[in-house]
Amino acid sequence: MNVVEHKPARRDAVDLRRWPALARPTSDPVRAMLARVFLRRVAARTGIRVDFPDGSHFGPAVGPLMNVRDPAAFFARLGQDGKIGFGESYMACEWDSVDLVEVLEPLARQADSLVPRPVQILRHWYEARHPASESNDRAGAARNIVRHYDLSNDLFATFLDKSMTYSAALFGEEHTTLAQAQAHKIERLLDATGVRRGTRLLEVGTGWGELALRAARRGARVTSVTLSVEQATLARKRVAEAGLGALVDIGLSRSGWHLRRHHQRRDV
Repeated sequence: MNVVEHKPARRDAVDLRRWPALARPTSDPVRAMLARVFLRRVAARTGIRVDFPDGSHFGPAVGPLMNVRDPAAFFARLGQDGKIGFGESYMACEWDSVDLVEVLEPLARQADSLVPRPVQILRHWYEARHPASESNDRAGAARNIVRHYDLSNDLFATFLDKSMTYSAALFGEEHTTLAQAQAHKIERLLDATGVRRGTRLLEVGTGWGELALRAARRGARVTSVTLSVEQATLARKRVAEAGLGALVDIGLSRSGWHLRRHHQRRDV
């Protein structure tokens, strides 16, 4: 098992020119008070301990420790933006934890029940609406890809396995590695869909090419499309290095042209 030493970040390390949303929030006293009541409930239900600078705490005496370093800013952000505010507050160094996984895991497991059902109907009032400018149409999808997958392949390589597979793995035995579980998932998917020699496979969303490579090794002809320049570059490199260029076509599509062309070939 890999052990990662987590060191709390300094607030002054936040670059507000790059992350303007992390500027200190303006407090709404009512929302901040409700956020405080909510966090007390969450700590009691999940068993995490929340410590404050004045020595007070929420939750049990012993439990995964969440340290709120700037209560005023933290509750203002949590009250204003809910889950997004919780995450951005961590980015802004307003809270931290040396047991980060242990703190987040029970929150994730009970996410659907932490807010009482009668209160959940107020979500449309409480949570910000999705901005119209962020619609996931063709142009919006391309922008989202640039801001996500195109950050850099090196970034994703720091936490993915060597196959660069970016979705949940399928673990069988206790000591299965991440790489083995990712391979197991893909092979099982290819088995379930009957991919074999002579199959013509259309993959919408290349990732970094692992599924296309495994399908091609079975003898399938693969057309794979992606919106990501970074993903397409690395996937094409991997295909070439594997000597499977005759079986795999990686298309970079910003408007769907490659996908339409593929369907036209299939219809002929």
